[in-house]
Amino acid sequence: MVLGKEIRLNRILKNGKMLCIPLDHGISSGPLPGIKNISELIRKTQTAGLTCILLNKGIIKTLPEPPQIGVIAHMSAATSLGPDPNNKILMGSVKEAIRLGADAVSLHINIGSKEEPKMLYKLGLVSDECNEWNIPLVAMMYPRGENIKNPHDPSIVAHTARVGAEAGADIVKTVYTGDIDSFRGVIQSCPVPIVIAGGPKTHNDAETLEMCADAMKAGAIGVTFGRNIFQHKNPNEIIKALYSIIFEKNYNERGKSAEFKNARISKKKS
Repeated sequence: MVLGKEIRLNRILKNGKMLCIPLDHGISSGPLPGIKNISELIRKTQTAGLTCILLNKGIIKTLPEPPQIGVIAHMSAATSLGPDPNNKILMGSVKEAIRLGADAVSLHINIGSKEEPKMLYKLGLVSDECNEWNIPLVAMMYPRGENIKNPHDPSIVAHTARVGAEAGADIVKTVYTGDIDSFRGVIQSCPVPIVIAGGPKTHNDAETLEMCADAMKAGAIGVTFGRNIFQHKNPNEIIKALYSIIFEKNYNERGKSAEFKNARISKKKS
């Protein structure tokens, strides 16, 4: 028997893998270059190889037409202008996400922040609601806050990812540790699939693609890259290149460099 959660997961994944653009930056950072017109960005990129997009609930309501790919409704936020940007508060509910037609729900949790207990409490509540309504939960688990000295420390990343799984997430999004072997340890210690965050804009395309290749080699199921896609000079081409890595395993045995069959991406700074 196929359950509702499996049907919805199938809408945000392809063959169990994910290529997503998170577009929730408008609340935290404002209308950044690349997302000033989100609906136009979605229209231009949704057929380039993406499996889903991640949007704040208000943006879902303003879309001029239904997206052709999966939609994840992001339900937590904080602004860079507020007293504590690391304190992500709940801004919606699972029922609201379902009413909006979303295929999944996501929350951002900062482990190591002084507000961590409140965020974990909300994660637990939303996880229970997701189970009740058979809708997938994507937990963005970041090592970020006053108690985190090195957010890429493999033991800290592993702990952070494990918290998301233990709290009930179906997919955990977290940071890449920087090398295949250490990130493989993170993957192996997390009982649910992991996708990696893109982080700040990389210096060039090679960095973006090699990070993706390394993470896939370690066992990740995909990526959720924001700025490195929507601020790229040619978003469709970088999406196609990422697609070739994630879905066609188009990287060498070491996972340290990618060779692309269908896309030529400049290695110059974009």
